[in-house]
Amino acid sequence: MNSESGSGTGDKMKNTPVNETDETANGAEESEIKKEWFVIHTYAGYEKRVKTNLERRVDSMDMKDKIFRIMVPTEKEITSRGGQKRTVEKKVFPGYVLVEMVMNDDSWYVVRNTPGVTGFVGPGSKPVPLSEKEVTHILRQVGVVEGKPRIDFDINQVVRVVNGPFKNFEGKVEEINQEKGTVKVSVSMFGRETPVELEFHQVIKF
Repeated sequence: MNSESGSGTGDKMKNTPVNETDETANGAEESEIKKEWFVIHTYAGYEKRVKTNLERRVDSMDMKDKIFRIMVPTEKEITSRGGQKRTVEKKVFPGYVLVEMVMNDDSWYVVRNTPGVTGFVGPGSKPVPLSEKEVTHILRQVGVVEGKPRIDFDINQVVRVVNGPFKNFEGKVEEINQEKGTVKVSVSMFGRETPVELEFHQVIKF
């Protein structure tokens, strides 16, 4: 993703046309321009703050008919620490915020001058909307009820079982099932190697 560089002055920004050939320049009704999703670049760690700032500007500057949904895409991920399973929220695109809007000079100015925003994503200073395919893919990642487990193990890696009926057993990882969130571990029982299937949070690296 490439974002425009430099902040410039307020007057310069306000006078910079979004699209020299847009329909409003030809006298067409703004309502004829469809709303699209655009991506803005923010300072690192400022995504949620930018969302809040922009929502306030939309209200105070009466831009609800031009700027609609503002989104910081996140997904839920299951992780394990000390044998305990927990769900954390993870930003899908750190440093970026999605904005659904009707693009014209006024809406561009409101978004571009929001504190924390460093620019729109696009070649040079021209914002480029996301394609329908890109939007559909991103929206599917938003509001995920159950995250995909992250399994930080390798085949043949020695691990220790930390809870369950096989607690304190040690063994080697034989199989990893990312979708199910399980690992098959070969442990020594009754003098023989026995494969057992465990959830990823039940084992730790040895």
